Order: sequence, then C-alpha cells, then structure tokens
Amino acid sequence: MTDHTYTKVKQYIDRYHMIKAQDLVVAGVSGGADSVCLLHLLWRMRRERGFRLLVVHVDHGVRTESGEDAAYVEALCRKLEVPFYLRKVDMNGYALRMGLSPEEAGRELRYQAFAEVLEAQIREGESCRIAVAHNSNDRAETMLFHLFRGSGIKGLSSIQPVREVVIRPILCLERAEIEQYLQKNRLSYCRDRTNEEDTYTRNRIRHHILSYAQKEICAGVAAHMGELAETLTETERYLAEQTRRVYEECVEEISSQKAVIFCGRSGTEAAGSSGNIGAGSAEDVQTVGLRIKSRALSQVDPVLSKRVLLMCMERLTPHRKDITRQHIAELEKLMDRDGSKELSLPYGIRAYKEYDRLYLIREMRKIGQENKTADLLAGRRQPDGESSKEAGASESYRIEPPMEIFLPGEGTFVITLLEKEAGFCEKEENIPQNRYTKWFDYDKITTSLLLRTRQQGDYLSIDAAMHTKSVKQYMINEKIPKMQRDRMHLLADGSHILWVPGYRISQGYKVDGSTERILQVRFRGGSNGGTN
Repeated sequence: MTDHTYTKVKQYIDRYHMIKAQDLVVAGVSGGADSVCLLHLLWRMRRERGFRLLVVHVDHGVRTESGEDAAYVEALCRKLEVPFYLRKVDMNGYALRMGLSPEEAGRELRYQAFAEVLEAQIREGESCRIAVAHNSNDRAETMLFHLFRGSGIKGLSSIQPVREVVIRPILCLERAEIEQYLQKNRLSYCRDRTNEEDTYTRNRIRHHILSYAQKEICAGVAAHMGELAETLTETERYLAEQTRRVYEECVEEISSQKAVIFCGRSGTEAAGSSGNIGAGSAEDVQTVGLRIKSRALSQVDPVLSKRVLLMCMERLTPHRKDITRQHIAELEKLMDRDGSKELSLPYGIRAYKEYDRLYLIREMRKIGQENKTADLLAGRRQPDGESSKEAGASESYRIEPPMEIFLPGEGTFVITLLEKEAGFCEKEENIPQNRYTKWFDYDKITTSLLLRTRQQGDYLSIDAAMHTKSVKQYMINEKIPKMQRDRMHLLADGSHILWVPGYRISQGYKVDGSTERILQVRFRGGSNGGTN
C-alpha cells in the first residue's frame, strides 16, 4: 500500500538521514491527529527500513479525559503490535517546583520519559531516535512566534527536522494532509479541547493569524514558510561555522581547578608518586570566564563579531532567552572604548576591559561543606583545607621544601633546598640567570614562606638600597592584565614578595657571599609560558 503522503514522508526521512537500519525509534504518541499519523507511517515503514519501533504515551495529569487518551493509544498499539509504554507525570507540580511554564514543564517531562524508555529497552548495536509529531503548521506558528519576539536567524529557522536524537518525520506535512491521510486509512484520533482555546499564544497565532493568512493572503502559507525555514537553516549553519572559527581565534576560556601538592619529593620522582598529596586531586575543569582579543574581534565583520559576543554570553549562561540585542550592543561599546569600565550583565556576569582584552566573568557559588562563594571566574581558587595551606589565607600554600605544587592553568612549582657548596659561585654575578628558575637566600626569610595570590600591601625591593615598589604598581608597569594579576601565585615572605614568577625577584633575598642555604624554585609550563 503506497500513496503520495507515505512517499513524501519517506523521502523527507531520507533527505535528513533520520532513521537507518538497526535503529530503535521511540515515537511520542498523545493520541491526537498528528501523532496517530506519525505512528501509522512509521509502523508501515519499520519492516521496509529495518528499525524497531516503540510507543511512549505521557499522561500529564491535567485533563480529566487523559485516561481515555491513554487507553485509546494502548489499544491502537495492541492492534498494530507495537510495544506501548505509559508514563504518568505531574506537569503543573513540576512547573511550580522548577519555575517553568506549563508548556516548558510538559516538554521536559516528555523527553525525560522518552529517555527512560530508551535506556531500558535499547539493545546492543542499536542507535536511539525519538520521533515527535510536529508538522509544517507547527513550524509556521513557531516562526511567527519568534518573529514577533524579535528573534534572529536561528529563531526564525524555527523547528528543525533533526535535533540530536530527536527526529520529526512529518514536519513536511501540512495539517490538512495529515487529516486526509487519517481519513483515507480510517484512523480515528483523540481531540484535545485545550487546542481549541485561545489560552496559549500559539493557539492564538494558529486560530487568528495563520488561518487569516491562508484564506486572505496566500494559499499554502505553511508550506511557503517551511521553505523559508529551510533556507534560513542553511544560512544559520554557515554563519555558525564562521562564528566558531572566529571564536576559536579571538576567545580564550578561563578555567578553575584545585591545586595538587606533592610533599617531601621533587622533580620526576614527585610527579610519579601516588602518596603525600597535600591538597587532593584536581577537580574537573569548569569554564568560568572568557578573555576576548577585542582588537582582533573588532576587525571582523559586525555580523560575525556580534555573533561571537552572543556565543560568549551563551557559554556563561544557563539560558539564552534573557540575553538581548541591547546587551550585545553594550559589549560592543565596551570593547571599542579606551580606559577601564565595568558592565553588569544577566546571570551575574561582569564585563570589563584590560588593555586590548575584554573579560567576561561570571561569579558562581561553590557547592561544598561550607557553601562558600568561590570567585572561580576571577581565577581565585579555594582548595580544601589541608596542612600545607595557610590557615585563614585564601590561596596560600606554605612552602616546606622539598615539594612540588601543581596549579592547573598556571604550571608546576618545584621547590628544593640546596647547600651553597652545590656548585654555586661566591660572586653574585656568576649565579645563572633564568627567567623561570630562581635562587634565594633561604636564611633571609623571616616568616612562613608562602606561595599565594597577591594581597593588599605586597611589595618588592627593587635595588640594593632596598627601595620598594608595590606589587600592584609593578604589575601595572609591566602591563600584566588584571585577570592574570588576580590569579598569579607569588612567592611571599609576609608582605615582602620574593618573586613574581616569569618576572623579577626581590633584591632583598638574592644569594650573596654570606649565603649558607639556597632555596631553588623552578616554574614549569602553565598558561603563562613558563619553561625551564
């Protein structure tokens, strides 16, 4: 038995590679006209294409007649010999708990039900597909809804034929075609009275706008809008590829992790040791901020630069719906202006400019035993309390050589204690010069030696007369970006900084003729480019 509608749907499935042999397809069937048509078409196709078909019906617990709908779908599946699974949910209760609209809650609960059945029923060698019954009228309604909200190309592309494992085989059919198919095949269906009401925005668009356009403006309006959606989808796909390319060139993701400390060993021996770890294992990388090359991005076509900024916001936010064109315009202004200015954005995102870099930072709450606020986005880590961490001092690690401290995103500090006889010359000028390996007079240290982030009042001795300069001013003079300043770990004796890694050491701790014990600190790898 073949007909035009069946052939049309098969060709649409092939065009978008929706189903292949050995797939497990779960069809969401409510009992309405669209889903009954979908089920019947897939049932006819399953043996020809060699896939396995299951049906899931979700009772949302809202309508009094929902039990009748479930019974009808179950009876239809029994007749077609298709496995049937019923899932009952509390849509309104879920919406209230999660702060969602009823439509959003229903959609989430349906896909949760589909996933549960797939997980329980999938066999080895099968791939999963979730088939839902959106048609071309649904697509047109969604397109208009997004148009009225001022959406961009992606929103106007509307409902997609394939989204990950979700497929929409009858998106190519208009509602009139579906009803004709059901009538021809003598298939009854359930009617949802809420579809006749104007309570929901989509219903109003369907009843008053699309129906008017179909009658008074252009016949076949849903099909024409579907063709436009296909064109916009192709355009969006191309622009998305270009946006990703520019993003990779202009944006660096900033991560936060815990430190790993190897105590009592050094060098390769420590790296291979499984014991003596003072601060626990490194936790999973979490993207918490972005550093944007504003000068490079400003030279890109505005179409792409706007999209890159939007992509940056999407990387840091749980929902896109609260990000508007105005927010992107404000970021563009901030990116192009000189001087420093901060900008507050949705979801607690803070944007600021440092030299030729634009930073987007989102402050997040760290979930832990003490439920502390962790400034992860600024690169400030709060490792678990350990014996090697200075009590009461954020980001402080007490130095007790020999030891290694691995700081994800920065590098590894290898710290050893040497006697002066170990090959060092009496004359200060003969001490080897290396940007990432430094030697200090260990006996000149007056307090507990720490590796820590900077604090107010930190200073360096800059000459033999022991004149000092604040670390803050030194970093500004060296044009170290503020983001890097906040997360750099410094070697400190109280407020006196021995070394700004990769930069200068303090004059007050240099090795000289009276030195007996030498502290060697080697900085390896890391985002700052440290090498031996």
